[in-house]
Amino acid sequence: MIGIKYLNDAHLKGFEKYKYNCVDNSILSVYVMHPFWNKVVLFCPRWIAPNLLTFSGFLLTVVNFFLIGYYDPDFRAATHSPIPVPDWVWIAAAINLFVAYTLDGIDGKQARRTGTSGPLGELFDHGLDSYSAVLIPIYVFSIFGAADLPPVRMYFITLNVFMNFYLPHVEKYITGVMFLPWGYDFVMWGVSITLAITGIFGAEFWQIPIFGIKPCHIFEITLYVSAVITSHPIIIHNIYKSYRDKTGKMRSFTEAVRPLVPLSSLFILCTLWVLFSRNGIIDMEPRLYFIMCGTLFSNICCRLIVSQMSDTRADLWNGLLNLLCVAAVLAILPYPAIGLPELSVELERYLLYALAACVTIAHLHYGAGVVREMCHHFRIRCFKIPTAPLPQTAPPPTDDMEDIAL
Repeated sequence: MIGIKYLNDAHLKGFEKYKYNCVDNSILSVYVMHPFWNKVVLFCPRWIAPNLLTFSGFLLTVVNFFLIGYYDPDFRAATHSPIPVPDWVWIAAAINLFVAYTLDGIDGKQARRTGTSGPLGELFDHGLDSYSAVLIPIYVFSIFGAADLPPVRMYFITLNVFMNFYLPHVEKYITGVMFLPWGYDFVMWGVSITLAITGIFGAEFWQIPIFGIKPCHIFEITLYVSAVITSHPIIIHNIYKSYRDKTGKMRSFTEAVRPLVPLSSLFILCTLWVLFSRNGIIDMEPRLYFIMCGTLFSNICCRLIVSQMSDTRADLWNGLLNLLCVAAVLAILPYPAIGLPELSVELERYLLYALAACVTIAHLHYGAGVVREMCHHFRIRCFKIPTAPLPQTAPPPTDDMEDIAL
């Protein structure tokens, strides 16, 4: 894997021509967060690279994952464990998440202040966000617990989150415009507040029914309904409008749906393993299973981001899915029916461990490789401000455009 090149000449030439085009008309973002971030960024020294802000924010979400996971590895601390997650953990997680959200909001503003805006920042930003798409829901799962929200339902909620994150990038692949979903800002605020409330009142606070319905069920229903009502229809409308007005990429139907193939394959394979596991893998190792799925999702999403930014053809298949295919088949095969002993709990667990390790290493190598190749091509350093400001590769974002760092 050491000598693998992930970006070809078409990718790099596409990045050279890339023009950032994004619409952010979220009321919370435009009228609250951007004015707040405009003030916060002034406290940031100019020698700090924008990507360093982005990466620091991402690391805070990773810290939250391990911190909460240490006290609640199986999502049972909220209801079954005699030792609940300490209150300070929830408070720390709330602070970390809001700081991460803030750093994600000021990285592009820092790029404009330092004259270092460019395509690497958008790729770096959204690439890390695609990994956070699995980390942040896991915090909420620990709050509610597996008793009220079984791991299999957590799994389908996670798929819904993946879909909500992925479709705007498909939309941009087709239309050429990133329409930022309103839900992002509300989710970050909502999860931060939920974590803080849990730290103040304890996880048992979320066991109190509201009009006879437990909060975890309200959370679950809200996610599905908001996706069906507020997210997906808007994306479909924007795509339709781009074809009607001939303002998008005008891709054929088969080209437009290419990005959906690897994502659908991921969903199908992971769901088959969940539903037909010989030992109930989702109940045995829910946290690791989510991370395995999230890592594969992030790799698929990052490759789509590369394609839509460089205006190249999206991948029809992801090579890491081959590993998932093998693992899923081995996990659900009816061994007694073919004269073999049943797959043991230990073997299926080790199978998941091996798959998670392999896809994580491969994805980290891919991410580091893409960043390294872009830095080499544009003669920049990812985490260091150049001594002389680089020429801008795109016009500065207007008020309805999200700021993106180099």
